[in-house]
Amino acid sequence: MADGLSPTRRAAPIAADGHTLLGPSELARLTGVSTDTLRHYERKRVLGMPARSDGGYRRYPPEAVAHVRLVRRALAIGFTLNDLAAVLSERDRGRAPCRSVRTLVAERLAELETRLRDLTELRDELRVLLREWDGRLAQVPAGTQARLLDVLAARPVVNRAVANRRRMVGGANPRRRR
Repeated sequence: MADGLSPTRRAAPIAADGHTLLGPSELARLTGVSTDTLRHYERKRVLGMPARSDGGYRRYPPEAVAHVRLVRRALAIGFTLNDLAAVLSERDRGRAPCRSVRTLVAERLAELETRLRDLTELRDELRVLLREWDGRLAQVPAGTQARLLDVLAARPVVNRAVANRRRMVGGANPRRRR
């Protein structure tokens, strides 16, 4: 070979600043996401559009590793990709979205505290329910239906849990729909 490299091992592309550019697979491996996730982040505008090689392959600068990790951490604490896109866009334009970031995290904390209260209430209800079911099962001969699930409709805490789940799945939180 004229360039001294085997056909399966080519030199990595170099950015204008002299750093080695990363392919999607390498960036995905370093950050623990899939290449599909990287493309999704690009579409949602939380990861900048990468440069392209002569062959049209996506090439990311080394700082993309830290950026993807930032996105993952923000998602872990409750940001949506749309929230993040808005914040990062503001930041990229030289503005200071810090108060918006703080507001978003405060909203997330309030949602989490509500969810924890709901879960604690549901946990306590399930403990009571199990005690009642144990008593019911003790009175029913083996192989006979005790109709345990039928009592769920009369439990207000269970009804609230159903309503909360419907809201979470249906996206009733208007901030979450953005």
